[in-house]
Amino acid sequence: MPDMSASASLAMTHLVSFAKEVDEDKVTPGVLGFIVFAAMALAVWALMKSMSRHMNRVDFTQVPDPKAEQAEADAEPDSDSESESKASAESAAGSAKKPSANG
Repeated sequence: MPDMSASASLAMTHLVSFAKEVDEDKVTPGVLGFIVFAAMALAVWALMKSMSRHMNRVDFTQVPDPKAEQAEADAEPDSDSESESKASAESAAGSAKKPSANG
């Protein structure tokens, strides 16, 4: 190991000695691994339950607002005359265009 620094070789000696101490047949996640996994499972379960509760509260049917309908009804005559004049201008401009090659 000629290219290794002193700290890297020291780390390697500690890792090698640690690897010799650990029996490969007895390596398990242990109690801490189980506790972490169980906590994560409980957190996911709680989040899914909360999401389900919130989704059930959502009302997907929209009830029109009577005030908004009245405001739209009052504004419609002005906008209709403007949109009709725009539509007639567009149709006149469309009839003046050259026919397309497709027909």
